[in-house]
Amino acid sequence: MTGEAVRVLAVDDVPTALDDLCRLLRDAPEVSDVVAAGDAVAALKRLQSEEFDAVFLDIAMPGLDGLEFARLLTKLAKPPAIVFVTAYDEHAVAAFGIGAIDYLLKPVRPERLADALARVVRLASAGSSQGSAQPASQQPAPDALAALPVESAGRTRYVSRQEVRFVEAHGDYVRLHSRSGVHLVRMPISRLEEYWADAGFVRTHRGFLVALAAVRELRSDSVGGLLAHTDLGDVPVSRRHARNLRERLLRAAQRGELHQGTAP
Repeated sequence: MTGEAVRVLAVDDVPTALDDLCRLLRDAPEVSDVVAAGDAVAALKRLQSEEFDAVFLDIAMPGLDGLEFARLLTKLAKPPAIVFVTAYDEHAVAAFGIGAIDYLLKPVRPERLADALARVVRLASAGSSQGSAQPASQQPAPDALAALPVESAGRTRYVSRQEVRFVEAHGDYVRLHSRSGVHLVRMPISRLEEYWADAGFVRTHRGFLVALAAVRELRSDSVGGLLAHTDLGDVPVSRRHARNLRERLLRAAQRGELHQGTAP
């Protein structure tokens, strides 16, 4: 931070809303730099390598909503100030309970934004006067999607990634096939593939991901197609993805990460 100017990360999954928020922040004299992120996990990736004084974020976002994202932020070694920017007022109590310093309702009024930024500047100045903290590059990286929130009958439960054997695309949603059942989550399979690739999930088909550790064997179906067999069912493997799957299974087997019955 230079002088009293602050760096801000803006997070919203609606492009027009994100553009509007970034424009308002860039016009504010207290702000030196604004970085935009289209979802919470993309924002976390920026936070792992960059330092920000504040995060301005929406609440209603797919995959990981703003409240859950804010809880992850509080676990960072040097958490940024949290300001919610949302169209809904019913989450204010929960937001302040997490530690948010302000809660702005859309459309954001300039005077309310100025109030929020004044709080950010005060916090940033206080932090600077206490000496530098742990660099952002050394902060622990929260594993944002190690568990996914699942809404059912007005309740939210969390499905651990370790429970999931395979993932099936369902339009803008995915079905998680896990030991606790099949769960529907609002997230495109291409996005989940990106987030779970480092955790051992591999695309086997246009509409499927499979956990390498869950594959017990590869087998042929009745028409000569390839299937990845798990204890919760068979996952189709397209010709396009077969070679990569076999190679990944072989490497995992060499590291002892597969069931003993797996035959790449």
